[in-house]
Amino acid sequence: MQDHVYKVIELAGSSEKSIEDAIVTAIGRASQTLKNLRWFEVVQTRGHLEGGRVKHWQVVLKVGFTLE
Repeated sequence: MQDHVYKVIELAGSSEKSIEDAIVTAIGRASQTLKNLRWFEVVQTRGHLEGGRVKHWQVVLKVGFTLE
């Protein structure tokens, strides 16, 4: 069995649409410059309110990728 070693970073993504879109936005942007992304974990969820309504969703993710 092959050993797995990961580098773990934190990302913050935001979206006006949804929590899921904030996650996709963060992962999509990270994948433009990072290779071998393997997993993510949502560690914080929060939002921004305007006029008593949710204006933005924000998530903080831990993202793991394998080292070359």
